[in-house]
Amino acid sequence: MTGGAVPSGGIGPGSPRPVTTVVADDQALVRGGFGLILKAAGVDVLAEAADGEQAIAAVLQHRPDVVLMDIRMPRLDGIEATRQIVAAGAAGTRILILTTFDLDEYVYAALSAGASGFLLKDVTPEHLVAAVQLVRTGDALLAPSVTRRLVERFARPPAAAPAKSPASPRAAASGGPGRDLSALTPRELEVLGVIARGMSNAEIAAHLFLSEATVKTHVTRILTKLGLRDRVQAVVLAYESGLVSPGS
Repeated sequence: MTGGAVPSGGIGPGSPRPVTTVVADDQALVRGGFGLILKAAGVDVLAEAADGEQAIAAVLQHRPDVVLMDIRMPRLDGIEATRQIVAAGAAGTRILILTTFDLDEYVYAALSAGASGFLLKDVTPEHLVAAVQLVRTGDALLAPSVTRRLVERFARPPAAAPAKSPASPRAAASGGPGRDLSALTPRELEVLGVIARGMSNAEIAAHLFLSEATVKTHVTRILTKLGLRDRVQAVVLAYESGLVSPGS
């Protein structure tokens, strides 16, 4: 972690309360360092956890806005802890995965389990605070280029996916388990496919000749119809369902 001025991140005009967090990492120095940075920015650190089991207990007890979750921890790793937190119905809690490498193969598994993004452990204080604020609002923390690289490298299509014509997105409309892409309109399928290619709302608007407000509405409807937590899960689903193919 490098130095630098830390922006105020907790309470401000229009913000009813500070962001609340739990920091889970098996290294005490990492936990303490992140905690000091967040507290200095006005973010409440409700608890620290040294393993996945402690992280789950802390989340269920405190219901924080955001969890900083290490992947490799004793007793229970961050991926399984993420999966159990999501399964427990902690809908208001967003999970940021902490990793040493930006293309760690475990990151994709964590995103599939319900994480809302990932951070490198050498993140600057400014970016750490900004990331926590970003995911608290429900946005996903993945830069478009990183989204594309990450998912294209690790996405695995369904085992017995039927052959389909690339020209017909409806052929992929069956989706994954519990995800019925046929609920989407043709335009929403088109937007989902472009999201999966790593485009921001502004880029989607330019690409499809729509306003940004209209794109935002489409994204919201896609997430609602498919029961997805955020944009990251939409990207993962688009690849795993076969709507978009790696390298396409």
